[in-house]
Amino acid sequence: MTKPAPTPAAGAWGDNMPTGHPLAPLLTPRSIAFIGASPRLDTPGNDMIRNIQTSDYAGAVYPVNPKYEEVEGLACYPSLAALPEPVDLAVLAVASHRLEAQLAEAISNRARSAVIFANCYLENDTNPPLVERLARLAREAGMPVCGGNCMGYYNLEAGLRICGFPSPEDLEPGPITFITHSGSTFAALVHHDRRFAYNLVVSSGQELATTAADYMDFALEMETTRVIGLFIESVRDPDRFIAALKKARVRDIPIVALKVGRTEESAALALSHSGAMAGNDAAYEAVFDRYGVIRVDTLDDLAATLLVFAQPRRPSPGRLAVILDSGGEREMLIDLAEDAGVPLAKISRATREKLAARLDPSLEPINPLDAWDTGRDFQGVFTDCFTALMDDPDTALGVFLAELKTSRRLSEGFAKAVEEVFRGTEKPVFYASNFNVLGTGRDAITLRLTKTGIPTLNGTMPALHAVRNMLDYRDFRARPEPSRPPDVPAEVRARWHARLSRARALDESEALALLADYAIPVLANRVVDSREAAVQAACEVGFPVALKTAAPGVHHKSDVGGIALDLADRAAVTAAYDDLADRLGPRVLVMAMAEKGVELAFGVVADAQFGPIILVGAGGVLVELLRDRRFALPPFDATTARRLIDGLKVRPLLDGKRGAAPADIDAVAETLSRLSVMAADLGDRLKEVDVNPCIATPKGCFAVDALIVSQAPPADERRGTAA
Repeated sequence: MTKPAPTPAAGAWGDNMPTGHPLAPLLTPRSIAFIGASPRLDTPGNDMIRNIQTSDYAGAVYPVNPKYEEVEGLACYPSLAALPEPVDLAVLAVASHRLEAQLAEAISNRARSAVIFANCYLENDTNPPLVERLARLAREAGMPVCGGNCMGYYNLEAGLRICGFPSPEDLEPGPITFITHSGSTFAALVHHDRRFAYNLVVSSGQELATTAADYMDFALEMETTRVIGLFIESVRDPDRFIAALKKARVRDIPIVALKVGRTEESAALALSHSGAMAGNDAAYEAVFDRYGVIRVDTLDDLAATLLVFAQPRRPSPGRLAVILDSGGEREMLIDLAEDAGVPLAKISRATREKLAARLDPSLEPINPLDAWDTGRDFQGVFTDCFTALMDDPDTALGVFLAELKTSRRLSEGFAKAVEEVFRGTEKPVFYASNFNVLGTGRDAITLRLTKTGIPTLNGTMPALHAVRNMLDYRDFRARPEPSRPPDVPAEVRARWHARLSRARALDESEALALLADYAIPVLANRVVDSREAAVQAACEVGFPVALKTAAPGVHHKSDVGGIALDLADRAAVTAAYDDLADRLGPRVLVMAMAEKGVELAFGVVADAQFGPIILVGAGGVLVELLRDRRFALPPFDATTARRLIDGLKVRPLLDGKRGAAPADIDAVAETLSRLSVMAADLGDRLKEVDVNPCIATPKGCFAVDALIVSQAPPADERRGTAA
């Protein structure tokens, strides 16, 4: 009977492992108990033992199961209490109905961490359910837990595989960290393709006590981490998640996230267009934008982006250069590059001359370059031409785009050409196929190129998206930190904070006054409740004017015919007032007409996890038709606001079209920045803010319509607030 291996000496994990980290007992344990260990093949209890035996783990291993004296040649213990020492990690491969007792036993026997494979659900469960009871046990004990409902984790840098399912033996360590809420993606990205090499892979499951943010923090302490990939359904600890993103920025570690569950169902009850247009995904867009998280939509894009960031080179200033062996595929590439937002390098005259000297006269010396003619000396032609493209000052990175499995001679020639070019440049170089023929990443040439530092990418669009992501991250790194715009006086903040804490909702006049106090330009307006007062107010603000119902509870005035525009004289005001008063009540808002301009929508939406979120988008009816909007975390300066505005589809309209004068974009950016200050100051009292439209004109940017919905304060605050 084999005895457990001795506990390793200090430093056994090498200098790169953050052994002092709070997750060290979980991810770098010096002793492990496998509860539910079994000799029965094809069970989690057996698979986990086989996995640890075929890994390079040097610590003590203790199978635990009262049914057996031995499992896979290892002495098996009847209980945790029978072990010769308290363990760092207890792996629970038991059914859900046994989990609560087993986790409690692990805690009482001083286990420092746990992994739970089971789904933690019980039929006819009590309240609180098992998931919450397990989470409470772990929290009260200060115990990190991977799972439940997870596949475990691989710390390949430590030679450690904790998994209740069969796993390959030929996994090699590398620079990628991958953290996923999905067990299937854990297997898909890690088990099948040898182009990818990971230092840490975690199937975090339900995150009972330990979240993706905790694993990110651990990975950011590992010296080998070059990129972190996330497959997440939700962020369960927003504060620690943002702390990890800040840490990643400081350490220049890209975060690539595939965030699933994008839906607007939660916005169905929103009162304003801002809330309805945001959905629960707006906060993630804002957070990712602020901290430079690279967002992808598919596993193909996630994989390609992880591969390109796993190699150590970063793009210089400039754009993409591509060499191909097909004129038709070049045309396709040009179309797709525009769709993907990837800029192609504008090569110099000197580069074109170098290309022309090497190409057949029938081929154009341009980028992207089709360099295939008769095939005579194709390796030399592609080497020289790709070198010329890579040497061009406007080239930031290059892609060799051709299939690798057409023939052995062609594949080897292309591979040698790209390897020679790679050795002669410091810029990133990738090999990509138009069609997914690179297989499962086990082809010898594919692996050779990737391990050399030339990632091989499957498919044109995933390759282009990976390139765009690299360029976007480069540009993010070059961005200055946003500075906070000037504050408003403390008295203004305190007064509006108190007002928003009252139960009575703001009417539009008050909403406009709040905007004005935050230096957001509004049009002159008056609230009146009689025909005579309406005419007098119109004379004061100046014709032409607009009349809008100010009846309580009417949030979207156009939906009920509550707006009359371009009223040029007293008679028009009188007629419009009588109509509104008859249908909707005597209270109306008289407002000066705005100069014609581009309608934008500004808004604030309160997110339960991340707080207030700023929205900017196409305004008026276009806000719903175009769904053209950007989101950001407040506060931010006018430079950040300008970048958000520049990302809108309606942005060209601000430059003036068909004889219209260009709008004052600096004023638009300043107005949006001021709204972000208001959101930062009053966010705990703002449920929704909808400023739509906000008119961008040559003379400035003006709020025309405003809806502000306050958010009730906590009960203990309400007791001391007058209604």
